[in-house]
Amino acid sequence: MGKMQREKGKRGEREVVDLIKRYGFEARRGQQFRGGADSPDVIHNIPNVFVEVKYREKFSLYPALEQAQVETIDQAPVVFHRRSGKPWVAIMDARHFMGFMQQWRAYLLSEAKERNNGN
Repeated sequence: MGKMQREKGKRGEREVVDLIKRYGFEARRGQQFRGGADSPDVIHNIPNVFVEVKYREKFSLYPALEQAQVETIDQAPVVFHRRSGKPWVAIMDARHFMGFMQQWRAYLLSEAKERNNGN
């Protein structure tokens, strides 16, 4: 990988860190924090999520997801991707997405039940 590609990758990681922080989570670049080449792209406090960052023009969806899956054991891998001039997108396996939706629905139902019991 050339120097320009590495710099673009670092810039992408910083952008994703900023994106995550805007939504109230803690985040920092993995290599910057841990210092090793095997560090995750982004270290954060989003529960059960592993973040892989791909800031490139040519993108291969399944190899990127497979790379993220190999790098994590017990977290849902999420690939953040963008091309120049385009917004960031988050890509994950549909099974993990549906698991998060089940958790979200359970949370909303418990909140509604709590509000109803408080009246």
